[in-house]
Amino acid sequence: MHPTVVERELELRLILSPERSVPVPARLSYCTDDPFAVHIAFHITSGHPVNWTFARELLVEGVFRPCGHGDVRVWPTKTEGHGVVLMALSSPDGDALLEAPAAQVSAWLERTLRVVPPGSEAGRLGIDAGLAELLAPLPADDLWLRDPWPSDESREGE
Repeated sequence: MHPTVVERELELRLILSPERSVPVPARLSYCTDDPFAVHIAFHITSGHPVNWTFARELLVEGVFRPCGHGDVRVWPTKTEGHGVVLMALSSPDGDALLEAPAAQVSAWLERTLRVVPPGSEAGRLGIDAGLAELLAPLPADDLWLRDPWPSDESREGE
């Protein structure tokens, strides 16, 4: 089965101060091969985009209410009368506060949720089938299950 990829290019705003922000071209990506994660590539028009990966569930929840802690925090708000989603990203290289249009992020997330509904992600990973194959007995396993030492009840010379 071929993986399905759901992508959306959009312009985010990197918040530098309450009065100043700069546009940042970005690409949201979701792939059914990695059903729990969303991927965001920033500066996609440059030679060295910056990539972030985090839980799809975090972004879904962050559209409605503040969530996350540590490296990724997401929350909704309004700016100039428009709904936006703020993403605070922290790494050893620095911190960034990004603003995304809520309607565009929500529409993209809705597409990902149609492709892989919430709660069905684990079934896409094939873990159960992989474990069954890994743990399935092989004909050679019979040799390992036999007692490698003769019984103490046998007599010498027999």
